[in-house]
Amino acid sequence: MRDRRVIVVGAGMGGLAAALELAARGCDVLVLERGATHGGKMREVPVDGVAIDAGPTVFTMRSIFDGLFAAAGSSLEEHIAIDPLPILARHAWSAGETLDLHADLRQSAEAIGEFAGPAEARGYLAFMTAARRTFQALDRTYLHAAQPTPLTLVRDAGLRGVPDLLRMRPFATLWQALSDHLQDPRLRQLFGRYATYCGGSPFLASATLMLIAHVEQEGVWAVRGGMQRLADAIAALAMQRGARFRYGAEVADITAGGGRVNGVTLADGEHIDADAVVFNGDIAALGTGRLGPAARRAVPPPRPRAKRSLSALTWAMTARTSGLPLSRHTVFFSRDYAAEFDDLLRQRRLPVDPTVYVCAQDRDGRNGGGPAGPERLFLLVNAPASGDESTPGEPAIARCEAGMFALLARCGLELTPTGPPVVTGPAGFERLFPASGGALYGSAPHGWTSAFDRSGATTRLPGLFLAGGSVHPGPGVPMATLSGRHAAAAVLKAGR
Repeated sequence: MRDRRVIVVGAGMGGLAAALELAARGCDVLVLERGATHGGKMREVPVDGVAIDAGPTVFTMRSIFDGLFAAAGSSLEEHIAIDPLPILARHAWSAGETLDLHADLRQSAEAIGEFAGPAEARGYLAFMTAARRTFQALDRTYLHAAQPTPLTLVRDAGLRGVPDLLRMRPFATLWQALSDHLQDPRLRQLFGRYATYCGGSPFLASATLMLIAHVEQEGVWAVRGGMQRLADAIAALAMQRGARFRYGAEVADITAGGGRVNGVTLADGEHIDADAVVFNGDIAALGTGRLGPAARRAVPPPRPRAKRSLSALTWAMTARTSGLPLSRHTVFFSRDYAAEFDDLLRQRRLPVDPTVYVCAQDRDGRNGGGPAGPERLFLLVNAPASGDESTPGEPAIARCEAGMFALLARCGLELTPTGPPVVTGPAGFERLFPASGGALYGSAPHGWTSAFDRSGATTRLPGLFLAGGSVHPGPGVPMATLSGRHAAAAVLKAGR
């Protein structure tokens, strides 16, 4: 199929996966990326002369990447080194309230028993059983399906699988499902946070998101050198298989003729012919007409602002730390989770008392503690996706930052930045990912139908295909990678 010309617009994880798969299958692949490098949301920022992960920081679902590399005639180990983390994450509510989740399930149960009592440990194990069953029920029928619907979900599950689908409680919220198993509000807060992995609220998101607990229990790894090395590896292998990359190439129009895609036009006026185009960007950029009228008509109307996922306010910094020892991944929880999400979703403002996620990139599980001097840190609080409307001003950011440092101090962490951090908020993410409003996860995962609202790989315009975290199967590094594989499969099927 070397004569089949495919353009991939955007070199995020979905675009990279599609490019690799298509090049390995013999297509003539050209990747056009408006930025200076590949990776998309998986980005590094330079701070004090060092590169810091400032996007996704958690590597899970290794089997997806093993499958991607194997399909291209290689293996993950040939390209990157990863280390399993013995502590999945550390959690803190105050200086005297900390809890680690471990790679060993029984060790986590013991830790929860010491933290909240034996009944909560039993409830945790029951919750993890439910999470495992939910993942098993949806892995093949939803995540790996090209465009699932409620009917295909039931059909593909078969008679034996229908009871598992019903046990998922798809019509309940994640918070309601957690309440069935856990009575300690801190534990509900801990596992309810998984909704934010998809940019949602645990009080509104479907209970099916409990599957994330099982995904992490299956393994969390640290990528040596940072997450960007994963994007580097996929891009390098795609080039070995014949794909070409052009950076600083902004696509202004996806063009059509004769009722199908015929190429793209760049911002500088250059036109490039193609038999197929894979768009790896926020689908809202198409729906708002930013890439021309043909692409706009090919997709559903852009989502309302009220249905956007969360954005974030982030700090990438180098700092000295003392007091509470950080793990690779540490979460510091706000006092009132419901009030925090009321701020984010109803008031559409930065929370004054935010939950804070900290990635200590120099703590990779291969050493007992942190570095002797300054270390690389990435801090994140959730924010409303208002990057294209009323962005948080300096006073709001300052209040949120003060609340963040107050929480860290309350939990016993002393953090002293060694230089000015690189701060990115909703407006910055809107500039990086146009038409998103700064939403980092596409549509919010609120309500049971949200799982079926995302577009699949195909569009109404023949020859135009979709990949990325704003389409099926959803956000996150593994899911965006799967979306790229779905898009590649659709391109190959259409070319038969």
